[in-house]
Amino acid sequence: MNFEAFREKMGYQPLLLGAFALLASGALAWASAATGEAIAAAEAKDLRDSLSEVLPQGMADNDFLTDTVDLEKGGKTVTIYRARSGGEVRAALFKVAERGYAGDIQVLMAVDSDGRTLGVRVLKHSETPGLGDKIEVKKDPWVKGFDGRSLGDPSPEKWAVKKDSGIFDQFAGATITPRAVVKAVKGGLEFYAEHRKEILGGQL
Repeated sequence: MNFEAFREKMGYQPLLLGAFALLASGALAWASAATGEAIAAAEAKDLRDSLSEVLPQGMADNDFLTDTVDLEKGGKTVTIYRARSGGEVRAALFKVAERGYAGDIQVLMAVDSDGRTLGVRVLKHSETPGLGDKIEVKKDPWVKGFDGRSLGDPSPEKWAVKKDSGIFDQFAGATITPRAVVKAVKGGLEFYAEHRKEILGGQL
């Protein structure tokens, strides 16, 4: 075959481009398949580590990443991770969010079967550095003040910052931020109380 003559034909360049596109898409598909499992495993580890931060050690003997129930809250789906010991649900772990000063504050919380908080951590926020970021446990122990709390402890009207006649401290120059976290945690407890039967699966 006269290769030079073939090159002059109209179909040469589209065929060449198509071949390169096919090779490129094949390489991308191979890379995606090769790294997909590793990415999924890393994401699962990050989630398990986050959930373990709010759950006391030794409280679960199951894989709570796979023991879940999806419920609706405010038009959005909330995934509840159930921690079991000896087959019984000991705690529910889930995320809640409220609007802070600079955007939504995402909170992860663990609640025991009786509706008492076991742990609370702020996962994501955009609050002012040096002021609102004291909601992060690595910068201030403030968020640990929710440990052991319930809807009855304190009483409903005391679920607020001290500036609003509640019991929780606010931050100098950043009252909106802790106010949002208090509201988020209280809302999470109310959500748990409302769906307790579904979360525990009839275990009452």
